[in-house]
Amino acid sequence: MLQIEATAIPEVKILTPKRFADGRGYFSEVYNRRRFEEAGVSLDFVQDNHSLSVATGTIRGLHFQIPPFAQAKLVRVARGRILDIAVDLRRSASTCAQHVAVELSAENGRQLLVPAGFAHGYCTLEPNTEVLYKVTNYYSADHERGLAVDDPALGIVWPVPLGDARLSEKDRKHPRLSELPSYFA
Repeated sequence: MLQIEATAIPEVKILTPKRFADGRGYFSEVYNRRRFEEAGVSLDFVQDNHSLSVATGTIRGLHFQIPPFAQAKLVRVARGRILDIAVDLRRSASTCAQHVAVELSAENGRQLLVPAGFAHGYCTLEPNTEVLYKVTNYYSADHERGLAVDDPALGIVWPVPLGDARLSEKDRKHPRLSELPSYFA
């Protein structure tokens, strides 16, 4: 069983698989192609990624890949908590430059479906947070791009002051949305 919740941007969805719990803990089928397709989510995932962020307040993102290596992502947390962000980069969409922010945690079991054409990033809310995500296209360094996490046009309210956040040097240098070409017309 798969619960699907709408977000402010219809293409971004929160998917919560059912958990079967008893005195030992729980079991959850986090991905089943047939069940996802029955729920209207038909994607061909080709790669799984796993990220560990040791410190609370680590921001990873905002990342995306451009065509022909654009990726949709299915993001979940195996340990800890994050504020997950998806920013619409599709210039022709009425939701362009808007974002969705969702708390994902090991405890709540929620997953965020981030379509191709969106930048993605997250901020850790607990130490030693592990994030797992499936993607629909292979990683390509030549097609990797980023978006500035502090772009005021996006209106993202991060859970930590950006001056205190842990970001890679690469993520500190991404351009603002107004500086990006129209990758996703």
